[in-house]
Amino acid sequence: MAWPFFSLAKSKRTAPIDFKMGDTWILVEATAEHGMATIWDADVLIWAASQIVEARDAGRPTSRLIATTPHEILAFTERGTGKASYDRLKAGLDRLQSTTIATSIRQPHQRRRHRFSWINEWKERLDDSGRPLGIEMIVPDWFYAGVLDQALVLTIDRQYFSLTGGLERWLYRIVRKHGGRQTGGWSFDVPHLHLKSGVLSPLKQFAFDLRAIVAKQPLPGYRLALEHAYGRERLAFIPIPVDPFDAACRRVGLLVEK
Repeated sequence: MAWPFFSLAKSKRTAPIDFKMGDTWILVEATAEHGMATIWDADVLIWAASQIVEARDAGRPTSRLIATTPHEILAFTERGTGKASYDRLKAGLDRLQSTTIATSIRQPHQRRRHRFSWINEWKERLDDSGRPLGIEMIVPDWFYAGVLDQALVLTIDRQYFSLTGGLERWLYRIVRKHGGRQTGGWSFDVPHLHLKSGVLSPLKQFAFDLRAIVAKQPLPGYRLALEHAYGRERLAFIPIPVDPFDAACRRVGLLVEK
């Protein structure tokens, strides 16, 4: 999911993402009440994808309807499990449900408009004292079909959940899609990344933020570098060799590529 499907800001965003690049277009719209689903909210989808794939690989039936507990999601995404964390999870579920997406991606008939929300609906069960017992959610067919297509799913490093910046998280998704398949790494023009990120900040601020990330080197498994050639600035991703056993222990979760 390296395309601009989510807000990368922690502050509330209601301005739509209206992205076009070649034949690919994406329109993400939010409500004034809840705001746009964020890249942190998308952790719920990573958890859901892992559950669907685990069931499929074990030969169990899969479904768009998923039942769980708040604790399971919060523990998987390495967040606290107290009341404040649960309240933030519910707010994230509301944003995932109220944010709508229309896109040409994985639409064989370009004249057909497919509009969906990241969660079609969700509900919670409470005990007599109002304490949460469980959550049920229905993921959209667009997402569900992408998870079941093994060619579209990538594993992620558990350290992804420790990335605190929205841009850092989005860059990791870019890296897993492109740099993860190239032993020599990958690079992008900075203006191209700016357009593809869907952020509201101007290019100058975006480039400044990238330089800060390069200085910090936060992405697990990859080294970042800024290169200058022919008057253009490019961000390069270079895989860091790791021990296979160590990498397998740290790997968890799934990202749907498109």
